[in-house]
Amino acid sequence: MTKFNYDDTDWDAIGRLSKWYSGDVHDSLEQLGGRGYLPGISLQGALKAGEVVCGPAVTVQFAPSQRRNQPQDVYHNAIDNVPKGGILVVDSSCAEGSCSGELMSTGAKTAGAAATIVNGTVRDLAQVRTLGYPLFGRGSSPVSVSGKMEPKASQVELVIGGIRVAPGDVVFADIDGVVVIPKAMVKAVADKADEVGAMEGAARDRILKGERLQSVWPVASTYN
Repeated sequence: MTKFNYDDTDWDAIGRLSKWYSGDVHDSLEQLGGRGYLPGISLQGALKAGEVVCGPAVTVQFAPSQRRNQPQDVYHNAIDNVPKGGILVVDSSCAEGSCSGELMSTGAKTAGAAATIVNGTVRDLAQVRTLGYPLFGRGSSPVSVSGKMEPKASQVELVIGGIRVAPGDVVFADIDGVVVIPKAMVKAVADKADEVGAMEGAARDRILKGERLQSVWPVASTYN
């Protein structure tokens, strides 16, 4: 039976990560020996200026299928069981077609999801943006998944662009892209991001006060 138990989620670390942006977060992960950027996936839906999303992953795997008008119970069940603040991560790269659009985004937002990340195309962007939902994908396409693929498993490990994404890993996304943090590293990355963010903020304040970049940046970059 698929499990959607997120009682051990480190929401404190997620809250601290949410103060920063993807550059800070990935720099922090990288300095700790990790790599989590999902290449080619960008914002297709809506985020306010400066807004970020950060939460635990709920995963869905699509597989090729010639069935038409098939039920999508696996994906719908994942949407219905996403924890409040969770992020749906869907791999639909196995075939042409957009697995997420207006209805999937409406269901996800209503269920309390913070965002949906799709390794594949998405559609209904005008409606999704009107909804105000953060939907990420590799691009847009009006093509449906019917007769091409269907969701076959949820809460399984995905591999996207060489990055492993397991249920409960923390996903951070903003206008610059998507970063996945392994669950075991979340607190350490949040600690490092607090350090990096504070140093960058101090450097920014000095620059705004008139100091030259060359005199500031070596100091700000001592965390490297």
